[in-house]
Amino acid sequence: MTEEILSQILKIRDTGLINMCDCIAVQKIAFDKNMNELVNYIEEDKARYFHFIIYGEEPD
Repeated sequence: MTEEILSQILKIRDTGLINMCDCIAVQKIAFDKNMNELVNYIEEDKARYFHFIIYGEEPD
């Protein structure tokens, strides 16, 4: 995960608008905010994104 993607995740999380486990809603907000890196990251590796949201770290 790049620093840009991490930053985008944290920005969306800090809004408190949605449950971060709702990948589709996160992608929609990211898309609306032109956070294309995050949209693509979730699309390409949803399991890795979800692991980060649950455990706060990337999988080994």
